[in-house]
Amino acid sequence: MRVVLTAATLLITSYVALAWITRPPPLPAYEAVVANWKPSEAWLYDRNGRLIDSTRVDYQARRLAWVRLADISPVARDTLVAAEDRRFQSHNGVDWWSLGGALRDRVDGKRARGASTLSMQVAAYLAPDLATPGHRGTWDKIRQMRAARALEAEWSKDQILEAYLNLAGFRGEAQGIAAAALGLFGKTPSALTRDDALLLAALLPNPRAGSTEVARRACALGRDADCSRFAGAAASMLGPARSLALDPGLAPHLSAKLLTQPGARITTTLDARTQAVAIAALRRQLQGLGGTRARDGAVVVVDNASGEVRAYVGGIGGESTAPAVDGAAAWRQAGSTLKPFLYAQAIEKGYLTAASILDDSPVQLDTASGLYVPQNYDKAFKGPVSARIALAGSLNVPAVRTLLLTGVDAFRDRLWDTGYRGLVEDGQYYGYSLALGSAEVTLLEQVGAYRSLALGGRWSPLRLTLASSKQALRQVTSPEAAWITADILADPNARAGTFGVDSALRLPFWAAVKTGTSKAMRDNWCIGFSDRFTVGVWVGNLEGDPMRAVSGTSGAAPVWRDVMMALHAGAPSKPLSPPPGIEARSIRFADAIEQPRREYFMAGTALTEIASAPAAARRPRIVNPVAGSVYALDPDIPIDRQRLAVAVTGQVTGHRLLLDREDLGTADSRPLLLPRRGQHRLKLIDFGGRVVDQILFTVR
Repeated sequence: MRVVLTAATLLITSYVALAWITRPPPLPAYEAVVANWKPSEAWLYDRNGRLIDSTRVDYQARRLAWVRLADISPVARDTLVAAEDRRFQSHNGVDWWSLGGALRDRVDGKRARGASTLSMQVAAYLAPDLATPGHRGTWDKIRQMRAARALEAEWSKDQILEAYLNLAGFRGEAQGIAAAALGLFGKTPSALTRDDALLLAALLPNPRAGSTEVARRACALGRDADCSRFAGAAASMLGPARSLALDPGLAPHLSAKLLTQPGARITTTLDARTQAVAIAALRRQLQGLGGTRARDGAVVVVDNASGEVRAYVGGIGGESTAPAVDGAAAWRQAGSTLKPFLYAQAIEKGYLTAASILDDSPVQLDTASGLYVPQNYDKAFKGPVSARIALAGSLNVPAVRTLLLTGVDAFRDRLWDTGYRGLVEDGQYYGYSLALGSAEVTLLEQVGAYRSLALGGRWSPLRLTLASSKQALRQVTSPEAAWITADILADPNARAGTFGVDSALRLPFWAAVKTGTSKAMRDNWCIGFSDRFTVGVWVGNLEGDPMRAVSGTSGAAPVWRDVMMALHAGAPSKPLSPPPGIEARSIRFADAIEQPRREYFMAGTALTEIASAPAAARRPRIVNPVAGSVYALDPDIPIDRQRLAVAVTGQVTGHRLLLDREDLGTADSRPLLLPRRGQHRLKLIDFGGRVVDQILFTVR
């Protein structure tokens, strides 16, 4: 009896010890596995749920979204099951027949066949310590078998099969049938054929196998009489990685900006159709210009009412030498695109009206770094012009004179309030050149600012995702000043003197638009709005080198026009309704400075007769030669034919001109100079001997 008890005790103890040693780890529920699945990718969708781009965020393994069993082609599903575990539907986690066959082969000295079921493999994927590479001992196998039986008790067969197809490693870093299908075949799992599945099954025993071995295995698994097709198919499958053809790649720069977490699915405010239109327009223009003239560009389209970005094109690649740089968010010099906000501020403050006369003539301004001498784009001056003509024609000198009225600091603060958050210095840092756009801005900021003019001077941040909060509009510019500025920008006749009557800026419907070109032709802008959309375009070179033979209307403007035409196909834009504080008057100009016209004013500022200030009211000054000019004598032209004409403005009766120490006579005699080579100082002296103006110029 004692022997029996001892034997029973030993047996129970051994069983308990064996059960303890081979106990499987706890396995998660199916729902937890799916919920905790972390793809290596992240996806970007347009506002209608259409995929527009994706990017890889996690580089440890290539995992796509979890694929439901119903989204895998039945033939691929059945083929893989038949190859890996043909009795999967009938066993309870352990295939005893396969296990017995493997034991027999081992006893006979043959190469043992694999006896792991799909359930055992899924258990190993969920608890990697069950069967880590190089650890396939008896105890490990028993633990894996027990884990498989436990899994079968909690999961359905479909759940186990679905998990296997998502967790299995097929080739290289591709984990799961979704990554394998796209990376090896350029397909989705639902499009896999029987041959595709045979090739995938042939990879499973050895994901590093060569094409010959894979083709041989696929033939054996398929048991086909003619297997010649597998050699070429395997070589193609294992060749260079397939491009993810199902990824539209419509917004790579925005995806890099927004997709930072693996598995993220972000719904943007973009519209896939509008995005495609903007890409096509920009690509067409850059290809037309050629890489030797301009290599890069960007487009942003915004819905005025909602502030939602409908298109965000940071670049198109092509001949770009910096394709990864986001042109829509890059800091670039603004050029003349800031002028509308300067004139709007001056009109709002009552310093100017659209009919006010500004003097477009040479001017020199003392600054801390020396004289600042602004010039127009064409190096010419037009004399007295109205503010409407000055803004629409993008004249530089009148803009600088307007900045003298508003003040640099006040203008800088207005730009900051309008969303230009790159202007972190005070106004004195930028100086008078701020009127001509010396500050750096982004295209996204530009479009947001111009949208405020379309909304009667109200500004709010733009929205890129539907999940972002919508902020209330804030009044930055008065409705009256914003409307008058928009009316000027929409006036084709006012801009005709600079851009012609039939430029790319003229549309068959109402639209307000402004171009800009930065110093040394590094940036070309075109930003404008209709009653529903604001469109901004930048063209240039992201590496900062100048463009070649690109003007204000030949660079960005054609892209702007194409996008605007597409946006308003079948629904033309209508003029903005004037706010209550606007008065209309028929005006005429003294001395026929400009043609009579109908003009708009803020209430209380209207005039019907417009005249420039008389000469007596102007400060006497030298307007030619221009300060800082350098003149080169031509040896092929007789020296007496190369005289310089001196021109002055203002009431100069009784004033005299002094070149260096030589008296040239009265200022109103318009003397002709024949100076020798070197630097010269020309002074304007009043009747009391006081110097009222002086300039320096050089002759070479």
